[in-house]
Amino acid sequence: MPATVGRRTERLATVRRVTRGIDRRTVVRASVVTAVVYAAWLAVGAFGRPYNFFDMKIYHGAVVWWATGHELYGFVAPDTTLGFTYPPFAGLVMLPMAHLPVEAAGLVNAAASLAALAVVLAGLLRPIVDRLAWPLWFTVALAVPLAAAIEPARETLGYGQVNLLLFGLVMADMIGLRWRSRRGPHTDPEDGPLLRFVYSGAWAGVGIGLATAVKLTPALFIVYLMITRQWRAAVTAIVTTIGVTIGTFAIVGAESRTYFGSVLWQTERVGAADMTPNQSLAGLLARLYDSIETPGLLWLAFSVLILALGLSRAANSHADGDELTAFTLVGLTGNVISPISWTHHLVWVIPAIIVLADAAVRRREASRGLAHRTLPASPNGALPTVNGLRSPIWYPTLTGLRHGIAAVGLYLLFLISPIWPYEHQLPEVSHYQDGLFGALMENSLAVALIVLVAALPWRPGAEPAFYADRMGRVAAARR
Repeated sequence: MPATVGRRTERLATVRRVTRGIDRRTVVRASVVTAVVYAAWLAVGAFGRPYNFFDMKIYHGAVVWWATGHELYGFVAPDTTLGFTYPPFAGLVMLPMAHLPVEAAGLVNAAASLAALAVVLAGLLRPIVDRLAWPLWFTVALAVPLAAAIEPARETLGYGQVNLLLFGLVMADMIGLRWRSRRGPHTDPEDGPLLRFVYSGAWAGVGIGLATAVKLTPALFIVYLMITRQWRAAVTAIVTTIGVTIGTFAIVGAESRTYFGSVLWQTERVGAADMTPNQSLAGLLARLYDSIETPGLLWLAFSVLILALGLSRAANSHADGDELTAFTLVGLTGNVISPISWTHHLVWVIPAIIVLADAAVRRREASRGLAHRTLPASPNGALPTVNGLRSPIWYPTLTGLRHGIAAVGLYLLFLISPIWPYEHQLPEVSHYQDGLFGALMENSLAVALIVLVAALPWRPGAEPAFYADRMGRVAAARR
């Protein structure tokens, strides 16, 4: 008995020592993260659709078919009319998964996509959380499940798509451009050659080039780099795309000739334009006209207008020092003008939500700082007055409110995704079956994308000013 009591006392002492070393705030934050992950899981079950790696089964079947000596673009998935639609370079990248069961390939893709999402969110949120003195790990741990729960991410993960991976490649270039803009302060003689190369950002453009070689729509970012005269990144992206494409042609010439000679132009391989999950401008117009096909001239005219608007706003954002908003505007513009933009393509709403939320916080901070500097306090300690009137102490709180409401509203829209209860398919059912409200709901995501291209605010000097200030604080601390 004494021995048992002694062991129990020793165990209790050990537990006390461990718990004493754990910060109570860390325990609370871990509990909050657990609750958010669980809530995100419930939201996917409530608002998502049944997911069974549908697209991954097509990709997996195609590369297995190809690995056994058949033509890659001759594959048609059983019980469907769907086949492989990506460039042959994508087929080469996916070829190793032919050695895995389809469920394992889907899980590997989901894990890699979540890892890419976490890395991207860490890079995008780092300037914000450092400015606000929030812990990065806690912010990213909350952001990942929240982002994974909304329509584009959950569709990408559930169907086995590659959009988050391509998103990661493009945003890696944005972070590389950020590092290049401040490569002077970030150069450390103690860093090895590899770290100096990474932090120099000299590789910026490789991610966009690889993404373009896998899927052609990221080529719009090359146009943006040229418009903003970021020539080195633009040339790097172009050389990467051409080099990878030529290298693929040298390895699998037959598939390359088939893709660029015929498959690329067979738009019917991916589905009808009016299908509800196609939330591009082309899909919006087709549904508004209650037609399977998009009115071509009208789509072309509006696409040119939106392209000019999106690229010009992105260029202005870049000129004002907000590269994140510039990249977001380019991605959203690509979603709008593409003939087909399935809901899992719309991952650019994730940085759009971040931009809106940060704009709200910045405006509130600026308003509070201005009020503290300009409003004189009364001698008796009462509320500060201006022209004999009490100052509206609630005003700084309301500043930026519309941006905060926009961020929350945009998140809820893509979380609930109201297009699915009103999904219709011609010729069996008209898109106006549920009236004008049903038509609006069926097109709600497309409308939101167009509004974002036209009205997403940018934050002048957001990152350059922050990093200059941060480096100044670091130098002062060292002194």
